[in-house]
Amino acid sequence: MAGADGRSAARLAAVQALYQMEVAEKGLNEIFAEFESFWIGKEIEGEHYKTAEIAFFRDILTGILADQGPIDRLIDKTLAEGWPLARVDAVMRAILRAGAYELKKRSDVPARVAIKEYVDVAGAFFGREEAGMINAVLDTLARRLRAVEFEARP
Repeated sequence: MAGADGRSAARLAAVQALYQMEVAEKGLNEIFAEFESFWIGKEIEGEHYKTAEIAFFRDILTGILADQGPIDRLIDKTLAEGWPLARVDAVMRAILRAGAYELKKRSDVPARVAIKEYVDVAGAFFGREEAGMINAVLDTLARRLRAVEFEARP
């Protein structure tokens, strides 16, 4: 599925996959096989998982894994002092990594779109306070990485 819905579904799937990789210690190829065969676009226990843009899903995951150290350091510098990324909930960590990856490497996606999408993903898992924290961290990162997108227009 192409378009905004396919990308939104890919972002949600990527966050779920990152979480799975961390807690179940699964590898990238295993995650691709599992999500693409059994989750994306399927119905599981009465819940339908939307069809995702597979290439975008794969890009987010491979991009994060290829650049995870720098991405994590970027997030660490943005989080409140005393709260390194390692202390953040695993799902929040996955959301922050995916959002930071898009802001850093996917200039084809407007920063405000990436931020809104990941705040929406956060809203699927957490309450208002946590979604607000995701928004604040990603907004700070976006203004650092893509300042030109936030400059006032005449």
